[in-house]
Amino acid sequence: MAIPQYFQHALDRAHPSWYGAIMQGLDAIDAQFPDYLSTLSTQGFLPTEQRIFAAFSVPLDQVKFVLVGEGPYPRSASATGYCFMDGAVASLWSVGAKAGLSTAVNKATSLRNFMKMLLVADQRLDLSADYHRQIADIAHQAMACNSNAIITLAQLQENFLSHGFLMLNAALVFRESCKPALEVRFWAPFLACILHALTYNQAQAAQPRTLILWGRLADQLRKTIPLSGFKLACSEHPYNLSFIQNQSMQTLFVSLNLLKKTDKLIVE
Repeated sequence: MAIPQYFQHALDRAHPSWYGAIMQGLDAIDAQFPDYLSTLSTQGFLPTEQRIFAAFSVPLDQVKFVLVGEGPYPRSASATGYCFMDGAVASLWSVGAKAGLSTAVNKATSLRNFMKMLLVADQRLDLSADYHRQIADIAHQAMACNSNAIITLAQLQENFLSHGFLMLNAALVFRESCKPALEVRFWAPFLACILHALTYNQAQAAQPRTLILWGRLADQLRKTIPLSGFKLACSEHPYNLSFIQNQSMQTLFVSLNLLKKTDKLIVE
């Protein structure tokens, strides 16, 4: 069966170096679940605006990290096609009477816990001390005129991409009518093709790529997809409070300085 035009048109959101792997992935889904893509193309799902392949904006040969979450946010404003990036968040910080992380960040549980993890790893936040005073001070420092801190979610996403992050989900779509675990099963053949393309391209990389699996559904990929070509880093999903104190995640992310302004590293 031919791949529905919706998905072919959505390729415009991806870097051209990914076209072949994405189409192979869609063919793999169609071979295993013949009615799935045609059903999706006629139903409503998230993300909207043909952003389903938006995460493939980093050229294939410049990917250094593959970050796999569970699925898109179940809200239209939040689901952007990039895992973990909540499109409903603009500013990361707030100042004044409620200084600290912005209201939008505090509502986005995973993002809030991820930022706290980075601050703890950078020894700027001590959760055993006066948290509110510390986080207020950090926010005022970030918003100061001479600060080198990022202040928006868009800047955080740019930092991820500049470090070569492919920011996927185990399932690329969310539908209220389908359980997330089943959606992940439908997308497993696609993810297998994407990871195979990266493994095949590994000879051009200076060092093995790191595959980061967040949460139970992402971790299930280890049972269905060969991952021997990657350095694995697995953890609970960031919506768990324990993520903040996860030392393996702290070690992985602290050197990337994602909360600081950096020069763009990826050349498209």
